[in-house]
Amino acid sequence: MDWIRGIAWAGIVVGLLAHGVEAQDRPSTEDAYFRAVAEFFSVPASEISIMRDWTLPAHEIPVVLFIAERAGVSPEALDALRRTGDGWDDLARRYGVGGEALHLPISDSADAGSLEAAYRQFRSLPLENWSEIVLTGDDVIALVNVRLLSQTLGVPPAEILARAGTSTSFVRLYGELIS
Repeated sequence: MDWIRGIAWAGIVVGLLAHGVEAQDRPSTEDAYFRAVAEFFSVPASEISIMRDWTLPAHEIPVVLFIAERAGVSPEALDALRRTGDGWDDLARRYGVGGEALHLPISDSADAGSLEAAYRQFRSLPLENWSEIVLTGDDVIALVNVRLLSQTLGVPPAEILARAGTSTSFVRLYGELIS
């Protein structure tokens, strides 16, 4: 009888181990998101891996890369400034990454969700005055992530904006859109 119980326990252990290995083989949503970030910004996965160890939330890593790329500064320098308390709105302004670089075209009738205030400014000013647009740090994060998801997945920005309001994060939204 003890040997039957031992075989049963061994079967359970093997089953649990197999399930654990299977779960490890499946990439997480965050892993998939970071692969998309690496491809979008043409950076090696090893660089993204290093950035994942920073104290930044996952959805801010594309912002570091976006501003660094356009401003010609290192992502490490931006991360250091961010850790001293500078907001993404401050850093974008400091490095000249304004409305013209962040804007994504959507129709005037499209619901811009949390970016409605930013899009009111875009719609009310001619393109040559978009450098005057005041964006919040959350606007900068959202605009970069909407661009990333839209261009990576081939989904119109307005659709990403509409779905962003129903998701808790851009990482999760990416997972929802690829599943």
